[in-house]
Amino acid sequence: MQRPRNVRRKVSRVWLIGLTVLTLLVAACSSGDGESAETTTTAAGGSDTTAATTAPSEDPVPVSFGGSVTWYGHLPVMVAEQAGYFEEEGLDLTYEVILTSGDRLAALTAGDVDFSNLGRTALISAMAEGNESFYFIANIDDSPGQDGLLARPGIESIEDLVGLKVAANTSSLVTFMTHLEDHGLTGQVEIVNLSPADMCLALQNGDVDAIDVWQPLLGDCMDAFPEATLIAEDTESSIYEQFGTAAAPDIVIISRDLVDNQPEVAKRIMAAIFRGAETVNSDPNTTADLVADAYFQRPAEEVLEGASGFQFFGAENFQAHIEAHTAQMQWLAEWLFENDQISSVPDVSNWVNYDFVLELLEERDF
Repeated sequence: MQRPRNVRRKVSRVWLIGLTVLTLLVAACSSGDGESAETTTTAAGGSDTTAATTAPSEDPVPVSFGGSVTWYGHLPVMVAEQAGYFEEEGLDLTYEVILTSGDRLAALTAGDVDFSNLGRTALISAMAEGNESFYFIANIDDSPGQDGLLARPGIESIEDLVGLKVAANTSSLVTFMTHLEDHGLTGQVEIVNLSPADMCLALQNGDVDAIDVWQPLLGDCMDAFPEATLIAEDTESSIYEQFGTAAAPDIVIISRDLVDNQPEVAKRIMAAIFRGAETVNSDPNTTADLVADAYFQRPAEEVLEGASGFQFFGAENFQAHIEAHTAQMQWLAEWLFENDQISSVPDVSNWVNYDFVLELLEERDF
C-alpha cells in the first residue's frame, strides 16, 4: 500500500482562511512512452495497465479541484490524488479546500479551479441566473441517511419547530423544506442560512433551535451536544420515497472552457476519478488509510465507519446513472422554482455534457 501523501492546499483565497498549507511529497515514478502497456501496482494492491497505456510523456498538466475536507462524498477524488492516479494520468492536481458548494461554484466560475463536486441546489441556482461557465458531467456519490435534523433539548418533533429558528442551507435546505412540506408546515418556521461549520455552536448557544446538516458534522455535533435530539433524517422525506436518493445529491462539474478546448485533459480527469471510485468501492480499508490524516485529521477507523453509509459510482453503468440524475436535476429545478428558491426554471440539459466521458469509456477499460 502506498503511504498517504500530504494534500497540497492553497491559502491565497478567502475561503481558505485558517487552513494550514501542507507540502506535497512527490512520489518517484517511472515515465512511460505513452504507447506500450506496463503493469503498475495500485493503491488497492492490484495491478493496472490502464495508466501505463495512456500516460503522456510531456510535463504534467496542472489542474485544480475545489472540494471539502468535511464531506466523505469527495473520497473518489481524494483517493485518486493520494494514490497517484492523477499523476499517472499526466496531471498535476491541486486540491483547493473550499468548504461550501456556493464558494466552490464561485471559484470555478472565476477560473480558480477546473472541476468540483458540489450540492446541486447551488448549481441549479446558477443555471437560473444564466451562468454558463460549467458543464455537469457525473454523479460519483450519494448519501441517503447522512442528513439529519438535530434540535435543542425539549424539541421532540418537526411540529415543535413552528415559530422557531432552524439553520439549513444548500442540500440540507431542500431536505428541511421537504420535511415542512410533508408535515403541512411550510412557511411556519424561520430558516437561517449559516455555514455548516458554525451550526453546532449556534445550536449549543441557543442562537437557533435546530440545525439540518450532513455527516460527519452531524455526528460531531451529536457528540459535542449529547442533550440534543435527532428528530428526523432525510430518508424520512418524500424525496427519498420518490427517488431513493438524498434530497440533492452531489454533482461533478467541470469548466466548460476546459472541456471545449482541452477535451483530452478532461478525459484524464475523469479517468483518475473513475479509478479513485473503483478503489473506494473495492478496498475501503486502503481508502480510509489514504485519506484519514491527509484530509480529515481523523482516525482511519472513524473515516471507514463514516464513509460506510455512502454510495460511490464510477465507470460502471455510467450513462444510465447520469441520465437518471439529469432527470432528478430537472425535477429539483422545478421544485426550487415552485418553492421560491430560484426565479426561473432552467433547462438543465443545456448544462450537461458527458460526450467526452463516453469517448473515454470507448477508449479505455475501467
